[in-house]
Amino acid sequence: MSSNVQVLLPAALIKVFAVAGFLSATILVLNAAKRSGIISTTPFTQLAAPVAQLAAIGLVIGIYVVTSRKAGVLGISGAVMSVTALAGLVGVEFVLNLVFPYLDRDIVALLRQGPISIALTAVSILFLAGTVIFMLALWRTSTAPKGAVFLYTASTVPIALRAVFPETVLQLGLIGLAAAISWLTIWMLRNIPKETESEAAERNPVADANAS
Repeated sequence: MSSNVQVLLPAALIKVFAVAGFLSATILVLNAAKRSGIISTTPFTQLAAPVAQLAAIGLVIGIYVVTSRKAGVLGISGAVMSVTALAGLVGVEFVLNLVFPYLDRDIVALLRQGPISIALTAVSILFLAGTVIFMLALWRTSTAPKGAVFLYTASTVPIALRAVFPETVLQLGLIGLAAAISWLTIWMLRNIPKETESEAAERNPVADANAS
């Protein structure tokens, strides 16, 4: 693969990941509106809910691509944990939105006392831990806006620990996370890796020699 393609390929992928970021933010706002009763629960809103976590995987990968040269072990660890947890949360959202609403309340209560409760708790803790580590790496090694990093981290807490927070706090967390994702997505688009002068010289040494 030529150096020119190597430069263009990450740029193209990051733009795709940016679309995923904006999609995730939009669905998070939709979820908050649904939970607050502003919009009614429909098959569409239930099907859309898990897409927020699925699209967020693209956002995390995109941010890592932008910061990979400086992220180090902390960055890769946080990114892997976040992606793994988000993949698990896709399953969680499917259960919460597409299974539990159609079961008797007693059955749902019984299921919540079994292994599924342990799985939900484990995924939530992994999501919170992965977010904290990844955002810490982003804070320390990148030019990402500190406000977006802080808002992303803070908003994750009531989402990951939704069982111990009031519904209003959870809704604010969803809105806050949507705002942070949009903020970081814009930053990511403004920081797409570009070809350096040394890389350009390596790619086209003849032109560089002629120029000198």
